Amino acid sequence: MPLTTLDPRTALVVVDLQHGVVTTPTAHPMGDVVARSAALAAAFRDRGLPVVLANVTGLAPGRTDAQQSGPSRPPRPPGWAELVAELAVSDADLLVTKQRWGAFIGTSLHERLQELGVTQVVLTGVATSAGVESTARSAYDHGYHVVLVTDAMTDRSAEAHDHSVERVFPRLGETTTTAEVLAGLRPAAP
Repeated sequence: MPLTTLDPRTALVVVDLQHGVVTTPTAHPMGDVVARSAALAAAFRDRGLPVVLANVTGLAPGRTDAQQSGPSRPPRPPGWAELVAELAVSDADLLVTKQRWGAFIGTSLHERLQELGVTQVVLTGVATSAGVESTARSAYDHGYHVVLVTDAMTDRSAEAHDHSVERVFPRLGETTTTAEVLAGLRPAAP
């Protein structure tokens, strides 16, 4: 479903655009995802709307087939969890460090958004089928209007990205583009 409207108290949530994640191979150019997310963050800040920048530093404690069958994870290098400079982190931004895929579980994100009167979240970042989708599911479950900016996210595989965008996201919210959100943020003509 395309973007219909932006609520007066909409927050941008950018998922996992951090040094250790943006260097992984992806289906779409990561530079484009970062640039579009940065443009949205700047526009939200210009309008006085909340910008949430989420990074990940850990893994959920449960056992999975992938964890058991894959090689052991090497130690993460210094700076792995630092947000990319292009996001131009502001003192007003809400910074969320998470241990799970989604930005709501095990964090105070919902409470902080409620304190700000936020009713809608706009999501960007990586990976489409993991961090972004998990955050979208939780946002939906918490009762937010969810907007998914599909040209400002990517995944390791095009198939995983496309599945989320085509099959899952339409059930959680509205899918749109960076240009449509930027146009929606412009003040109405007098």
